[in-house]
Amino acid sequence: MIVLYEHPLSPFAQKVKIALAEKSIAFESRLPNFFGQDASFAAASPRLEVPALVDGDTAVFDSTIILEYIEDRWPTPPLLPVTPAARARVRQLEELCDTYYEAINWAVFEVRIFGRAKDDLADRLLARSAEQIAGVNAYLERELGAAPWFNGERFGWGDLSVAPAVHAAALGGNGPADGSHLGAWLERVRARPSVAEVFAAGTASMTGFEMVPQLIESGTFKREYRDHRLEWMVRSGGVDIVLDGLRKDNIRFAAELR
Repeated sequence: MIVLYEHPLSPFAQKVKIALAEKSIAFESRLPNFFGQDASFAAASPRLEVPALVDGDTAVFDSTIILEYIEDRWPTPPLLPVTPAARARVRQLEELCDTYYEAINWAVFEVRIFGRAKDDLADRLLARSAEQIAGVNAYLERELGAAPWFNGERFGWGDLSVAPAVHAAALGGNGPADGSHLGAWLERVRARPSVAEVFAAGTASMTGFEMVPQLIESGTFKREYRDHRLEWMVRSGGVDIVLDGLRKDNIRFAAELR
């Protein structure tokens, strides 16, 4: 049995689960213990980040590397396009969504759900995020063009990589422009069974989230501020949020290897 350490709200885990579903690969989903020690999870993911996939004696962490492993291990049906140029293009879309788009959506959660900013600061950060999402959605609109899928004529790697980001932004009120090709694509992708199941699990996992701000304030639960997320806060006007989190010890960075 394939084991996937994940959290239903993680866009990185979402794209891996969509890939597994598209290839009809059964797996056991495990939610790591984020509040204490979890030796099995740590063995699979030394940075203590989801997702991490365990296939027998093979453990793979980092969502992009996991997608590569899945494609190599179960090549049918293929999720990557045929030509090298098309493969490079969808991998670039994945990189864009992983390191740019995800950070914007993550920051919106920090403000709206986890209460990291209030009043004028919250308004400024949310306005900045809306501007950035409009920009990246415009870019994706051009990349999609008139094609039905980012992969071209068939759903694939590009679509499962873009879907979590655009879906999350739309839930936050920053969806694609009305009448856009990207908006029509989002409707199609949300209707796809593999995607619909993953997004439904994400929504269901938010039950009880009203307690999370208190857990964060107390330092019991620490959100990870790594690379692109930290960059977003610094360049978008949220550096005081980072400093406050450091003082209160309620943010974290990637785990150090030992």
